Amino acid sequence: MSTREWRIGAGTWVVGGLVVLALVLVLTEYLPQSDADALGQRIAPVLGFVVAITVVAELARDAAVFDVVSQRLARWGRGRVLILWALVVVLAVVSTVFLSLDTTAVIVTPVVIVLAQSVGVSPLPFALATVWLANTASLALPVSNLTNLLAAPAIGDGPAAFIALSWAPTLVGILMPVVILTVVHRRTVFAAYETPPPRRPADPMLFWSAAGILVVLMPLLVVTHDVWIPATAAALALIVVFAVRRRRALRLALVPWQAIALAASLFVLVEAAHAQGLLDFLTAQTANGDSPGDLFRLAALGAVSANAINNLPAYLVLEPVAADPVALMALLIGVNLGPLITPWASLATLLWHHRITALGVTIRWRGYMLWGVVAAVPTVLVAVLVLFLVSG
Repeated sequence: MSTREWRIGAGTWVVGGLVVLALVLVLTEYLPQSDADALGQRIAPVLGFVVAITVVAELARDAAVFDVVSQRLARWGRGRVLILWALVVVLAVVSTVFLSLDTTAVIVTPVVIVLAQSVGVSPLPFALATVWLANTASLALPVSNLTNLLAAPAIGDGPAAFIALSWAPTLVGILMPVVILTVVHRRTVFAAYETPPPRRPADPMLFWSAAGILVVLMPLLVVTHDVWIPATAAALALIVVFAVRRRRALRLALVPWQAIALAASLFVLVEAAHAQGLLDFLTAQTANGDSPGDLFRLAALGAVSANAINNLPAYLVLEPVAADPVALMALLIGVNLGPLITPWASLATLLWHHRITALGVTIRWRGYMLWGVVAAVPTVLVAVLVLFLVSG
């Protein structure tokens, strides 16, 4: 058995064990039935959105949407890496904001790496940009991150209330990592390249259909309260198009079964711990959002916890600590902008690493973690500061 097969097998066993444990907690009513019902009503639309948007992203990739976009970026760069770098940053941000951080980690990352390799420049800064921005730009909208979807109802009614608090910290989360990467990799960023010749998608009709569906979907995700509805409609529309044009692309593997099982199990485990009072000690540290010190402490606790145990369980454990929308946004800053240090801090980082190693890009985790500290600490601190300022 290869190392990769062993890792995949080990991950499957871990997720399977968590699913079994979650089922035992529900069946034995260690998680009371009323709490389990309330949890199901809360997470069903969230997980439904995750499934739908994953199917949309995967089928859009199969339709060559991301490949064509990357080729356009290479032409628009006109031989200057700095322009190409800026365009790639925009692509990573747009992908993360509207299609979620996992889409950027899984789909945009290989496209960007192949783009860099095709024009003869180092793919390392481009690879780091995708993983850092996949995390830090995911604060923007409720749909950008699973943690945001969980927090959004408590922050306000509709996306506008969320954006009112998230826009300024998100700008910090985008600009600071990009500036750091630009300075560190300035020799690559300020170099030149030869523009590759344009290529057409294999099935233009499939490409334009998928691109049109994405263009319609993205603004709907900003203005719609129940985001699972337009995402599901887009997924069904793409499935119909592929059933006509390329049926072999429709496969069960489009659904992120393992990620859904992992998320659902973590929801049950943490909710059961809360129901049994195992996490009551956290309520003594509730942040009311009025004090900058409270916001800094909550964001720092979220960032440290995310790098220690992963950002999703960190958010679930700490959610009761945040007593109002501003405090909740501070927690999101910690668990979204903070997971740049350890490999396991977010699922997106693990998915990203699998993609880059398959394409021959080597990352030393020690260096990754050191630069992660350099980026995460000031980014989280400044983001909390601007949150305090915009929240009045």
